[in-house]
Amino acid sequence: MYIGIDLGTSSVKMILIDQSQNILATANSSLTVQSPQDGFSEQNPQEWINSTMECLESLKLKKPKEFLQTISIGISGHMHGATLIDKDGNVIRPCILWNDTRSHQECEEFEKQNFDVRSISGNITMPGFTAPKINWIKNNEINNFKKIFKVLLPKDYLRFVLTGEFFSEMSDASGTLWLDIKYRKWSNKLLSCSFLEEKHMPNLVEGNELTGYLKKEFKDKFNFNNNVKVVGGAGDNAAAATGMGITNKKQSFISLGTSGVFFTPTDNFLSNTGDAVHSFCHCLPDKWHLMSVMLSASNCLDWICSVTNTSIIDTLNNVTSFYNDKNSIKNSSYFLPYLSGERTPHNDPHIRGSFHSIKTTTNSTDLQYAVIEGVSFGILDGVNSILKVNNNLDNIFMVGGGSKSSFWIELLASLLNRKLSVCDQSEFSAALGVARLAMYQYEIIENKENIVSEIKINRTYEPNKDNIDLLLKRYSIWKDLYNSNNKIAQNLNF
Repeated sequence: MYIGIDLGTSSVKMILIDQSQNILATANSSLTVQSPQDGFSEQNPQEWINSTMECLESLKLKKPKEFLQTISIGISGHMHGATLIDKDGNVIRPCILWNDTRSHQECEEFEKQNFDVRSISGNITMPGFTAPKINWIKNNEINNFKKIFKVLLPKDYLRFVLTGEFFSEMSDASGTLWLDIKYRKWSNKLLSCSFLEEKHMPNLVEGNELTGYLKKEFKDKFNFNNNVKVVGGAGDNAAAATGMGITNKKQSFISLGTSGVFFTPTDNFLSNTGDAVHSFCHCLPDKWHLMSVMLSASNCLDWICSVTNTSIIDTLNNVTSFYNDKNSIKNSSYFLPYLSGERTPHNDPHIRGSFHSIKTTTNSTDLQYAVIEGVSFGILDGVNSILKVNNNLDNIFMVGGGSKSSFWIELLASLLNRKLSVCDQSEFSAALGVARLAMYQYEIIENKENIVSEIKINRTYEPNKDNIDLLLKRYSIWKDLYNSNNKIAQNLNF
């Protein structure tokens, strides 16, 4: 038996699978996020531990016999978070999360070096990454900075608690800005930009490699039969990709979750920092991936449903009828989906959401459509940014909450002018991905290359040729709206 742990921003999710990857039991436990100031986003790492223990108890209660036979565990986690550990193994301060934007000035400081930071890190410096968070701590909390013994990503702090070992793996470490992405090792040059050394970092492994064993206190607490192994695991999107079997070139997925992601593996290191594309290692050896990220996707839908006091189901029904009328689309309002700033392709922490071309005839359905269309334009921005350096795409899977809407997928298929596939993906795909990685530690398994197989396709969607030209014309206007808005964005945030 194998356990996958997914440490998400809002909850810990856990899955128990058997040798055939049948899901035997799942569990989840909620987490909270603190925002002490505008742009600040933090979490108490003790919550991760408490929720993990709660989920383990739940799995044991649901499948006691199978649970006790667990062989190995994989851990996934939300990326970029700065968890600071002192020499006694204690947490110095709350973890600064991926969606925290306080360090935008430190990003400029980080890149002012006598060498090309981006050519090594493969990425443009953004407030979401770990490195500028440490620079902010040095500039604003010098006493906390001086206490740093190790900087750990969220899942790697959870690993430390469970095993007593300091390890990370390539996919998650890629999001720190301290990894030499091409050569899959810590870069002393990049670490020096944050006034750190390699001794402050955990050891590096691949996602399917052993990092230690569950501590005796936890083995005894849950009465495991085996000395349970813990593998490297993966960052959240790489884990989800592994859960869907997306590890090879020509495969890709679009996630319409809280954020919007386009993810595609590559056989070697590629980069497009000019469009703020993320270039990361994948969680299996000798694999990399490109990823575009928009910060606000399905949460824009949640927001407009709240504002218009309409359920998500009713909203999607409304916009489906709206979309079937070309005249309605042609005269619709426009929406910039930048409720929290944006990453790909703008790397703009100051831009915010806005409606344009609102008329006396504009109603709630018009605004609802504009929001979904605006998010879709943002996804297209990300895809186009990646196509500049890698156009080797055949199969695109749709995942996330937005993938449940046939209308939304048809709209995206038309915008991209590509076939899109919906797979049998659940909210536990990241947990399944790292449980699959954990399976590599069972020596008896033959044909380990078959562990990460592609997930089953449920249905496919073709582009609506009648709407492509109209949508692309609106997309061109929408891009002009961003170019106009970004000139005044900083003045609006006074």
